[in-house]
Amino acid sequence: MRSASATIRDVARVAEVSVASVSRALNGHSSVHPDTRARVVAAAKTLGYVPHAGARSLSMARTHAIGVVLPDLHGEFFSEIVRGMDREVSARGYHLLLSNMHADAALAAQAIRSMRGRVDGLIVMAPQLDAEGLDDALPPDLPAVLVNAHDDIGRAGFRVDNAAGIAAVVRHLVDGGRRKLVHVAGPSGNIDAGERREGFLTAMAEHAPGVEPVVIEGDFREASGATAVGLLRARGLAFDGIVAANDMMALGVMAALREADIAVPRAVAVTGFDDVPLARYLGLTTVRVPIADMGARAVARLIGALEDAPLTDDVETIDTDLVVRTTTGS
Repeated sequence: MRSASATIRDVARVAEVSVASVSRALNGHSSVHPDTRARVVAAAKTLGYVPHAGARSLSMARTHAIGVVLPDLHGEFFSEIVRGMDREVSARGYHLLLSNMHADAALAAQAIRSMRGRVDGLIVMAPQLDAEGLDDALPPDLPAVLVNAHDDIGRAGFRVDNAAGIAAVVRHLVDGGRRKLVHVAGPSGNIDAGERREGFLTAMAEHAPGVEPVVIEGDFREASGATAVGLLRARGLAFDGIVAANDMMALGVMAALREADIAVPRAVAVTGFDDVPLARYLGLTTVRVPIADMGARAVARLIGALEDAPLTDDVETIDTDLVVRTTTGS
């Protein structure tokens, strides 16, 4: 069974552990259980696996840098999450190395792989990547914490409870007498957008049975919120509430309604999702996500693993809260 070309992945497969566990076991980390270490050593011996000296040297060298790969570096949401991360790394003596993956899967993989050798671990927010693409892009021997990404690839992560947040919005609007609700959805293929869309449809079926829900496609940007209002008016659709999948589209909705002399909230109630700082100043009813805290928690979990606390592969749920402001009335 010995092979001159045996890789660390082969050792992990035979030992029935993760690649990260193989790396920790062979590097002598104290966090590895003795039984796990014995299985890894036995598998490596059976396969004839010998760690490359240069690779081992690189893996043992600490940069005290955390790589952060985000879909975008612009906008209040990303500013808030980076603020939380920066607060945490500063307190722990690390620094951040940021990269932007945009919405392209190939660019996302390139951005993630470019971090290898430059950082001690990764925090990746990749809601637009499918599970296979994300798994392929992540370096197997680099600790990583995922934020709002596919949670079925055996990596540590955090996920926002999107369904509960949207359900709270729909219930609030229906209880306030709104029935003709429209959802301005986020981009196709985005995990958060998909969960919020499905959550809207499910909540409508529960709280407004018999009412046909309307969904208008958007892209999380302010302009698509304004475009959605134009489409609704062009189609002659009646609506008294608009549930935007994020705050920026909600702000675009509000601007378009104001331009059309449609009163908010008297004629149409408007809600968002995220509670970015600008939403608070404009009185937007929205679903609050503790954005900065989520970033800080991701950093704390990753650095904890780097400093010999085991990095488990469980995914923590980030709870949300409905914040009622003037765009839906008191």
